[in-house]
Amino acid sequence: MLELASKAFLTFFVVIDPVGVVPMFIALAGNRPRSEQVNIARKAILVAGGVILFFALVGGPLLEHLGISLEALRIAGGILLFRIAVDMVFAQWERETKEEQDEARERSDISVFPLAIPLIAGPGTLASVLILAGESRKVEGGLWVVLAMTAVVLVITYFLLRASSRLRFLLGRTGINVVTRVLGLLLAALAVQYVADGVRAFLA
Repeated sequence: MLELASKAFLTFFVVIDPVGVVPMFIALAGNRPRSEQVNIARKAILVAGGVILFFALVGGPLLEHLGISLEALRIAGGILLFRIAVDMVFAQWERETKEEQDEARERSDISVFPLAIPLIAGPGTLASVLILAGESRKVEGGLWVVLAMTAVVLVITYFLLRASSRLRFLLGRTGINVVTRVLGLLLAALAVQYVADGVRAFLA
């Protein structure tokens, strides 16, 4: 149980990268009133949480219906996470295209797109929750542990978004890049482990 909890927390913290979301949040909402920033952050977290919860509860049965094994998902998810990790290590992590960024700046409500999706509940996050939800079946009450750790990371993300201006001042762009690179390295190792576990299960 404790091992699953620590693995889930580390996975979601690395994949969501709350510190890395801060500069994107500032770029999109930094010129808005403080109260509006708080509302945007709250709505983004709630929407992202809802999407992650949906994938955690429905993703497993959907995969079974499509005939996709957990091992195949581990390998595919590992490859996807490794791709994201490489971009993080080289500080080139872009979760949206330039066209999406321009569109987002013109929108009055940016909480759903691009903050909730794909900045917080992106492909890496959804792949991770599907893998962890599958692994949690081996532990009694494991799914609730995964969901609880997801909630903890989302709460951390919310408070960091609320304190985005202070965090940017304290860390600076260089500090944020350092944190993102360290998390990227951890994510790369986690991705390799996912692929190795999936291949081992196929060969067993």
